[in-house]
Amino acid sequence: MAGAVSSPLRLGVNIDHVATIRNARGGAHPDPVRAAQLAQAAGADGITLHLREDRRHIRDEDLARIGQAVSLPINLEMACTDEMLAIALAFKPHAACLVPERREERTTEGGLDVARFHNSVAPIVTKLRDAGVRVSLFIEPDPVQIAVAEALGAPVVELHTGAYCEAAAEGDTAAVRAHLDRLVRAADVGAARGLEIHAGHGLTFDSVQPVAAIPQVRELNIGHFLIGEAIFVGLEAAIRRMRALMDAARS
Repeated sequence: MAGAVSSPLRLGVNIDHVATIRNARGGAHPDPVRAAQLAQAAGADGITLHLREDRRHIRDEDLARIGQAVSLPINLEMACTDEMLAIALAFKPHAACLVPERREERTTEGGLDVARFHNSVAPIVTKLRDAGVRVSLFIEPDPVQIAVAEALGAPVVELHTGAYCEAAAEGDTAAVRAHLDRLVRAADVGAARGLEIHAGHGLTFDSVQPVAAIPQVRELNIGHFLIGEAIFVGLEAAIRRMRALMDAARS
């Protein structure tokens, strides 16, 4: 495979759902700042946050608080809107990942169709890059989407692993193989085009290793499963186990 060079695999921990639990009660507990600090202590390489239009997860004031509380790079997931662009330009995270967003969805349901929405995505990519923010595009593992991402000037693509993870959860071996092959091919194509390859969405202890083993993938972003597992074993323990599984797959 083109670009199949062994490299360290980073783990970005998404702590949105700590904020979701906090917001359900309306108080200050549990504090996502503490979750970010625990993630750092457990060996995470970055903190991912999704500031949604309806603020169901992280709220605006959380951005600065979390940024000041940890030394890890912040990856801000954001919709392609003027409001989110203005917030990102003011906050200036290490990275911004452009994702599709619909108010009625429970979670992100697919990749951003950069081929279809090229004209609206392009100026946001340019403005973020001009501000020194590393831009990634959350896309389906599709060669057309990857080609457009390169044309847009985004240095990073994050491949949507949702379909693969759903097949794995259902025990559909044929579908797992098909979706994993699609991810492998997409990572190969993207790396050959000079893009940095990330992946994420729905990954668990049971499904992470085949994706972690793809040599072109440089970073995995995992959130909901880790926060859910933390209820039973604690956040640090959940992150440390995920980190160990990733490292074992890589070696």
